[in-house]
Amino acid sequence: MINKNKTRVCHFCTNNVKEIDYKDSGVLKKFLSSYGKIVPRKRSGVCQKHQRKLANAIKRSRIAGLLPFLVQ
Repeated sequence: MINKNKTRVCHFCTNNVKEIDYKDSGVLKKFLSSYGKIVPRKRSGVCQKHQRKLANAIKRSRIAGLLPFLVQ
C-alpha cells in the first residue's frame, strides 16, 4: 500500500540555500513541468517562502533568455 500523505521536505531548506540564483538553470529546470510550467508547491514539496522566490527566479531566467517560455 502506498502512503499518499507522505510529507515532503523543502529542497532549499534542507540544502541550506539562502538565495535562489536565476542564472542556475539546472536547479530551476527541476521545478518546471514537461510543458514548461512552474510546478506547484503540493507537487514539488517546496515551502511557501522558497516557492515565491523560486517563481521569481524562473520568471527572471525566462526574461534573461536562460529558460524558454514555451516548450515545443
